[in-house]
Amino acid sequence: MINLFHINHYNIDTSKFDHVLNGSIVSDFEKEFCKYVGADYACGVNSATNAIFLSLLGKEQTVSIPSIIPYVVLNAITLGGNNIRFTDDVDWVGDSYILHRFEDYKIIDSAQKVERDQFKKEANPEDLMIFSFYPTKPVGSIDGGMIVSNDKSKIDWFKSAVLNGTVFSKNNWEREILFPGWKSYLSSSQAFIAQKNLEKLEDKNAKLDRIRSQYNLELGLENTSRHLYRICTENRDEFIKKMRSRKITCGIHYKPMHLNKTYCKDRIVLERSEEEGSKTVSIPFHEMLTDSEVSYIIKCCKELL
Repeated sequence: MINLFHINHYNIDTSKFDHVLNGSIVSDFEKEFCKYVGADYACGVNSATNAIFLSLLGKEQTVSIPSIIPYVVLNAITLGGNNIRFTDDVDWVGDSYILHRFEDYKIIDSAQKVERDQFKKEANPEDLMIFSFYPTKPVGSIDGGMIVSNDKSKIDWFKSAVLNGTVFSKNNWEREILFPGWKSYLSSSQAFIAQKNLEKLEDKNAKLDRIRSQYNLELGLENTSRHLYRICTENRDEFIKKMRSRKITCGIHYKPMHLNKTYCKDRIVLERSEEEGSKTVSIPFHEMLTDSEVSYIIKCCKELL
């Protein structure tokens, strides 16, 4: 079976950590990740979902969000005390997008994209940029996430917030309690795997660029994402079923959330989102695909589309 994603596997020797939960490997990785994306400060979090939750906690904002979105993002926004307004943006998938814009800074959700000097290119110094280390993301791990910024005061707050509201100290009993916080820090094991995958990212991206170029050429598309390769089908369920019969795994990214009554009580019409939600499918797109597998996937797509 040709898999939709590839997940690297590692053996973790926890005896090498100076702290099994939140050791120096976490702060070392934060510094390396900052250097890679071109930011000054970073805070590791146990998931990008919780990073979004904390970034909007108590802001009491109306957040305009694409309907084609993972529902966990909506959970983070609403549980943080905010309202949702759905937009008909379908182009963000596989890229970064502005989650919310305040008067003096913005939050950029980059859960599906990690590129060198990305913060320098896409953000202002006072902005927040959020990344995901979910296993299938560009820098995968045992879940996890990162918030980066050049605004030290913002990152200092997050560092305390994810560490139960305390100021870090190697000895738990010496930590100063600033406010009631959350146990949401990036763990040593999460940092270890994310660091290993960050080291492989340049080579991974080069391979993905070659595969994407071949897909684009053969399928007549102009996709730009390094996370997902999505195509449009007239009968998606039948396409997925037939691809599976040919030993090719496909996926759906994502369903339109404005049609879900949990998040949208009143019926609204978002034509692009609804069309994408019924026709778009993701085909295998990862760095371990062989040339013969890529050619086979293209052949099957052409026969079934």
